[in-house]
Amino acid sequence: MLMHGNGMNFYYGAPGFLPSHLTGIGLAALSYNRHGHDTVSARTRVAEGNAYQTTAEAIEDNERAAQWLGERGFAAPVVIGHSNGGMLASEHVARHPETPALVLLSAHLGGRDMLRRGSELGLLAGDRLAEISRRAHELVDAGRPEELMLLPGWYYVITAGSFVDLESNLPVLLDNAARITCPVLYIRGDQEDREMYPAERFAEVAGGPVDVRILEGCDHFYTGLEDEVGRIVAGWLDEVLG
Repeated sequence: MLMHGNGMNFYYGAPGFLPSHLTGIGLAALSYNRHGHDTVSARTRVAEGNAYQTTAEAIEDNERAAQWLGERGFAAPVVIGHSNGGMLASEHVARHPETPALVLLSAHLGGRDMLRRGSELGLLAGDRLAEISRRAHELVDAGRPEELMLLPGWYYVITAGSFVDLESNLPVLLDNAARITCPVLYIRGDQEDREMYPAERFAEVAGGPVDVRILEGCDHFYTGLEDEVGRIVAGWLDEVLG
């Protein structure tokens, strides 16, 4: 199961470049969109996408993907998640102890601290966190949770309801770590923030073995290092799964 990050999708980034490496060692690979793909999208005339997502919806999407795999004979899939998908992957595996292995690719810390730290790094609300939070709550209290608001940092636009959900309902990566006993590979680029993507802390508190890899010259999207990441992930899984 390959879980994409915020504003991404099944064919961009890790869910796009990993399948060829995984099938090369004999694994079937499922990349899929959850409701939080891209930014604003529409299958019908009802808008959806990253700007509209909720945490509960994302967790349910992953459960549905696991159910789909189970119906096809894959009852205990390996779970791989990038960024926000990595945080969600930790939640999924904490709920599914039968998971044989977990790969976290720059999984963010989740919880209430994610929005604070992301904004400090210039993402999300940037230096306007208090102002944007206040406006989001005003819109939700006024019965207008679907109203879009602009954000100064990536991913640039979000509904009031989704922003309030982001503040309050994200699973906490390090809390989940203690509940995860299967082998874990946690990759982070050396250009990424240690607090936002706490690989070392995860390894300290995890309930099972964790292999941490910090890649040199590497950004959040593994630009130019896609094949190297693919080889690392496939090689690690081949060894761990036998």
